[in-house]
Amino acid sequence: MSEPGGWTNPDQPRSDLPPMPPPAQRPPGAGYGKPGVIPLRPLSVGEILDGAVTTMRRHPALVFGVSAVVAVVAGVLDFAVSYWAVGDISTVQQLGPAATQEEAMRWFGHLLGRLAASLGLSLLISLLIRTFLAGFITVVVGRAVLGRPVTFREALTELRPRLLPLLGLTVLVTIIVMIASVFLVIPGIWLWTLLSLAAPALVLEQSRIGESMRRSRRLVSGSWWRVFGILVLTAIAAWIISTIIEIPFGVGVGLSSDPTQAVNQSAGSLLLSSLGGVIAETIVGPFTAAATALLYIDQRMRKEGMDIQLARSAGTVQ
Repeated sequence: MSEPGGWTNPDQPRSDLPPMPPPAQRPPGAGYGKPGVIPLRPLSVGEILDGAVTTMRRHPALVFGVSAVVAVVAGVLDFAVSYWAVGDISTVQQLGPAATQEEAMRWFGHLLGRLAASLGLSLLISLLIRTFLAGFITVVVGRAVLGRPVTFREALTELRPRLLPLLGLTVLVTIIVMIASVFLVIPGIWLWTLLSLAAPALVLEQSRIGESMRRSRRLVSGSWWRVFGILVLTAIAAWIISTIIEIPFGVGVGLSSDPTQAVNQSAGSLLLSSLGGVIAETIVGPFTAAATALLYIDQRMRKEGMDIQLARSAGTVQ
């Protein structure tokens, strides 16, 4: 946070703040109370996930309102791309067996190009809006941990100067992980975990892209398996929730065997499926972002004794 006593980087201490004590100086057991959604002490896995849910429950209008808008935009894009693809597939099917090989290849190439362009644009816009959601929820979590209220305007004001660097960080990390995964899956997973806390560090510490990546590496180092396990558990929980929500909306999705009716018959099913995806994303998106932000906070409390610093900000200790 931007106010004194917030999410300062211990590698760059500020003169107007008291020094952050090492973890060994924490009182055992209870920690420094629970001014917000989590107790100010190293957290268990259950407390991280519960803190994410509690954040959503304490700020339902703010969290679900923003998440719903993001999910609707993403859902509309996904529907448009799917519907466009169905139309092209039906056109290719109408060529029938009488089509020459040259005609079939020309239509197939056209279909691939159109799909690639549509998917590329959809992924780009989805990356933009989902990056905004992750950053926005991180700001809300930062306030919720301290037990402080937050409005949409306040959260947006705090996020706005970090949004462009956050987008650059997201793109850079995505490219790095993808390149590593192309050669071998294990390096991709290793880097994904190592850089998983870079986004919360960038938003809350107001740091630069390279600095936030180095911060994530330092926070994850020595706790790689724990961080990886919590990220995977969060992803599994999100997948289960999403699947349960989407199953009823996915019934009947498919193309008709009659090419002339494929587009009309599938439009309703695609729209229904997209609606299920919007509802699922509205819930799963903020849950995943909040859990990642709380994991970052937990690692800082474990490695840097930040619980006392947060307690001072929350006013629970002097």
